[in-house]
Amino acid sequence: MEWTAGLVLVCGLSEAWGAVSPDVRRDATVAAVDLVLPSVVNIGTLSAERADPYEQMLREFFGYGRRAPDTVYSSGSGVVIDEEGWVLTNFHVVREAARVQVTLAEAADPVEGEVVSISEANDLALIRLKGKSGQRFRAVVFAADEDLLLGETVLALGNPYGLGGSVSRGILSSKTRRAERDGEPMEPEDWLQTDASINPGNSGGPLVNLRGELIGLNVAILARAQGIGFAIPIKRIHAALAEMCSPEATSGLWFGGTVRGSRPPLILTEIQRGSPAETAGLEPGDEILSVNDRPTQSFLQFYRELGRGSKTARLVVLRGDVRRELKVALLAQAAVFNTEYFRRRLGVSLEPVSDDVLARLRMSRSGALMVVGVDRGGPAERAGVEKGHIVKAVDGQPPGDLTSLGRALQRKRAGDTVTLSLIAARRRGMLLQLSEGRAEVRLR
Repeated sequence: MEWTAGLVLVCGLSEAWGAVSPDVRRDATVAAVDLVLPSVVNIGTLSAERADPYEQMLREFFGYGRRAPDTVYSSGSGVVIDEEGWVLTNFHVVREAARVQVTLAEAADPVEGEVVSISEANDLALIRLKGKSGQRFRAVVFAADEDLLLGETVLALGNPYGLGGSVSRGILSSKTRRAERDGEPMEPEDWLQTDASINPGNSGGPLVNLRGELIGLNVAILARAQGIGFAIPIKRIHAALAEMCSPEATSGLWFGGTVRGSRPPLILTEIQRGSPAETAGLEPGDEILSVNDRPTQSFLQFYRELGRGSKTARLVVLRGDVRRELKVALLAQAAVFNTEYFRRRLGVSLEPVSDDVLARLRMSRSGALMVVGVDRGGPAERAGVEKGHIVKAVDGQPPGDLTSLGRALQRKRAGDTVTLSLIAARRRGMLLQLSEGRAEVRLR
């Protein structure tokens, strides 16, 4: 009887231990994957491949007839960064995309997406999902800029080719690696390096720590070495998104203030001269407490509220120990950075370069502006700028559209100099001769 009772007692204890002991498989890696995977998406793009104009001319003259542009399908990954359906991915994933379809990890049918903002220099693109009214999406949590530990375990997630979630694990082996491609340094600088496998199709997916926080965006692998992958660091993502998510980039409204902070406190770091933010009395260093009576949780939420509805926003800021209530009247950028603005500052009239010309010059879509007029005796004419010149860079950066260039010039004062990288195209019979040059233009 004593032996039997002992067996019953031991069995009872075993059952009790099994009921209360945690599942040993559910470690920090599993918890992080459970947290992040619903935010990881697959991105499919449809793009019309532009035909080479010279090939088209030969087909027309030698009887080959017209051929419809080829349709190309490519695929990459992305991550939801805001519950209202904002997705971050690599620019190279959506380059030249005419249509974007986003498939969520927990959904079978894709959602249409729209590329609303890009940062080609940082290889980042922002997509807005066209979901159902009121639909909410699981968003990833951002890590702090410098919260990185060499040797810590990191996870690279993606959703390649629409097959579903993909996860690999490794360690963070460098916070400031300068990668090379074909012997040339790759931009941007200071990549994160990891031995977590970043496979084709995982570009644009998140690199996270074991808390499930976004520390980088997967971007590349080193072809000549196994197990070495690179990601854009969270610090650079934060800096790029501060511009990519702004009202200037997403709604065409000029605010003129740069905000940093993926979580409170939210700090104004820059105020443009003559901007609505300066006119309202905002100053660098102001901590933003609320916008339109809503407490600020992140710069994404702040910018979203700022550009929503009315062009006038009510802000409550903390300056030192004093709370201040201010009203900001946002302006339509097109009404500010127009032809008259560039004639006043540079002495030129500019307009976007057509896609056909960009294709012929083998330039990206974010690439160039055409000089269509030069004021006699103005700064541009004195610097040697002529009608017909193509501006491919301003101070080493692609000019983007007119409003982007206008905002860049607004940061400069009268008397400052800008460097225009120019292309001059001249016909020589059937040939188009291109030459490049630079002009130093002093702003008025």
